[in-house]
Amino acid sequence: MKRSFDFGLLLFRVLIASLMLYHGLTKLLNYENLKEAFPDPVGLGSHVSLILILFAEIGCSILIIAGLLTRLATLPIITGMAVAAFVIHAGDPFSARELSVLFLGLFLVLLIIGPGIFSVDHYLFRKQKWFSRK
Repeated sequence: MKRSFDFGLLLFRVLIASLMLYHGLTKLLNYENLKEAFPDPVGLGSHVSLILILFAEIGCSILIIAGLLTRLATLPIITGMAVAAFVIHAGDPFSARELSVLFLGLFLVLLIIGPGIFSVDHYLFRKQKWFSRK
């Protein structure tokens, strides 16, 4: 039972992080067009906001796929998706926020549950409860 749960968690982690990675790569491929027009919800400028979301969606997704610093890597994604859903698309219909809310919920689940035994975290931090379940 535990092995099947951890295998399911591996699939869940890799699937949602791969989808987020794809989401970020599409932004990276349109970087030149987006850098001046990207939403700037916290006043750092469009270019800086784009770089921060690229870090979250690409860099953190790669860490999550590997299962390295998984819980920590979910935090920038959760923040980015919360800002997208509740700040950038605040006045839009739910259909415009749906994907952000879905990603937000999925990465919150991963934050709570953790990466499972099929992760780099498990092998590096198996003694610490925050990173690994016993």
